[in-house]
Amino acid sequence: MFSTFLIGLREGLEMSLIVGVILAYLARTGHRREFGAIWLGVAGAVALSVLAGGVIVVTSGEFRGREEQLFEGAAMLAAAGVLSYMIFWMRRQAAAIRSELQSRLSDALRAGSRGALVALTIVSVGREGVETALFFFAAMRASAPGPALAGAVLGLGGAVLLGALIYRGSYRLDLRAFFNVTSLLLLLVAAGLLARGIGEFQEAGILPPLVSHMWDTNRVVPEASTLGSLLQAVFGYIGAPSLLQVALYLAYLAVVGWYYFPGEGGPWRRGAPEGRGASPGTAAPPKG
Repeated sequence: MFSTFLIGLREGLEMSLIVGVILAYLARTGHRREFGAIWLGVAGAVALSVLAGGVIVVTSGEFRGREEQLFEGAAMLAAAGVLSYMIFWMRRQAAAIRSELQSRLSDALRAGSRGALVALTIVSVGREGVETALFFFAAMRASAPGPALAGAVLGLGGAVLLGALIYRGSYRLDLRAFFNVTSLLLLLVAAGLLARGIGEFQEAGILPPLVSHMWDTNRVVPEASTLGSLLQAVFGYIGAPSLLQVALYLAYLAVVGWYYFPGEGGPWRRGAPEGRGASPGTAAPPKG
């Protein structure tokens, strides 16, 4: 539940901020009459996201046995990869998101095309929505479906509320701190998805476990227990992991940790201009 709540809150807030930037720009430039086109685009983006999620679920239902293990393993590894890429991309490019959106909006307004505004919104919001559908599917497969779905709904609902309050200016959220904290938690979620995806491939006989069970803590903290589910959601807890799962989990955290928390000469800082760390905090919409 926690992992889907976190994904829904983080991804939902990103989508809400994108919509807020668009609406604020239109309001500031005297184009409030175009709000209808934006909301039509948001509806289209939601439909696209639901369609993507439906396709993933229906496709997974077509497989049985080993094929199902391979599909779910691939989905978990893909989700871990996309989630990791999204976090680092957002960190580097957040400062340019607003200006890029405003430039495209300006072009659409000059052309006088409402269709272009609808398409821009569908692409900008829908891209995040399709990614979120993949993340939800992978996270739900790695935990109990009911609580996972509840977490997703609560996370998305909270994100919409926060986005609306930020747009209205009635709530001040430190977006830099919010995105930094949620990025770290999502990297742990990604590490857990990686380990579970590897587990699916091991069950399908594609990858060797090296050592089948490094330890077994299910008697102390069963994966299905409340504490086990919480640890699973936050840290990717597996009661009886293989050596390969443990090794890749730790290797993933070591590599992303090096890139996310580099030293003075680390790979992240080498590409960033002095004083211009691309903080997601810059994505906050201006007052309209």
